[in-house]
Amino acid sequence: MKLNKSTAALDYKLVTAFKDVRRELLQSRFADRLDKPLAHWVIGSDRRLPLAFLDRSLRELLNTPFDDLFATAGIGHKKIRTFLMLLHRAAKPHPPGALRGLEPEMAETQQAAPAMIKGVPSAEVVSEALWVRWRESVRRHGLEHEPLGRFVETLIDLPRVVWHKPLGDYTELRLAQVRSLRTHGEKRVRAVLEVFGALHRMLLHLDPASRLAVRIVPRWLIPIEDVLMRWLNQVASPSKQEINKRLIAPLLEQVRVDAGPTVARLVESRLKSHARAVRQAADRMGLTRARIYQLLSEASEVITVRWPAGAVLVAQLREKLKNDGADAELLAWLDEVRELLFLRGQSRTTDDSEVAGNGKARHGRVSSPNGTGTNGHHSNGHGGSAKTNPRPAATGQLPR
Repeated sequence: MKLNKSTAALDYKLVTAFKDVRRELLQSRFADRLDKPLAHWVIGSDRRLPLAFLDRSLRELLNTPFDDLFATAGIGHKKIRTFLMLLHRAAKPHPPGALRGLEPEMAETQQAAPAMIKGVPSAEVVSEALWVRWRESVRRHGLEHEPLGRFVETLIDLPRVVWHKPLGDYTELRLAQVRSLRTHGEKRVRAVLEVFGALHRMLLHLDPASRLAVRIVPRWLIPIEDVLMRWLNQVASPSKQEINKRLIAPLLEQVRVDAGPTVARLVESRLKSHARAVRQAADRMGLTRARIYQLLSEASEVITVRWPAGAVLVAQLREKLKNDGADAELLAWLDEVRELLFLRGQSRTTDDSEVAGNGKARHGRVSSPNGTGTNGHHSNGHGGSAKTNPRPAATGQLPR
């Protein structure tokens, strides 16, 4: 065979490799892949991509003579080798990053085992082919309406604008479209991929049509809900010390994980002293009291995203304590807990004593109902900022 580009020696290995992989892919078991573009098997770490071929289907490429492919403008030896690597990848039973040992008929990939983060392939090795599987898992189990923020490892590095973003906003998009979304830089795309990958790993062998179901919740939430249900169903009421240890302390720890130690300390000090702690914190941090309330609002929004059923359950506990004759001090303290950890994040209102009806704080700073300042940014106690775009919280949960 005569190649259209002169080389030191005709590289018949490339020709042979193309013939072999072409023969493989034209088998009937790969018929469902032939109309997908070559880009379907590209991963983030690939280099020297044959850009001229990426939008063309496998069928078209396999039916094009190798001479013509090699003669394409911009295609040289290095890009032809990458092209052949992608064809070999398309001929594997599973795409790169498929869960080794969990998905049947797992075959070795052309490259080394993909980098894994807590059992989930890193964003750099996710291909369109793998992304299709992840999206299908989310759709099959009806998770499209669940917010992205409920499932991330920590909210502290995720802009609040996407805390409430439904997973369904991504399930109809190709991976290339996700990467090209406005405001979706590398960090945000990585968060999306890690969430979908973690969900796929957990849901892979669950049958959505089974008479049995699995409720996926954060691991830290299980003991909290267990003890709450026990308190609601037992005759005796829990003491303030029990509530603080079994309910408040774990929630504050989650606030520390998702919003940072500064916000967690503010909530803790607020529970100890309703007014003085806020004034002292404002003076110590050089912030207005309105800004302190905004940070407190962030703590409540964290719990709202992570545990939407919490407000109702804690309200039921408060009603039980009242019916059991609990003293007014305990009830007032539990009301403060509900306000700080649940209600403030839902209503997104700033304390009436700090903000006038036109949104201007007494200290001259402007505060909006969603807890942002005039520039639309927030602070999580670590100097980060992001715009907010609140959405209604959905039900159901998933672990970190």
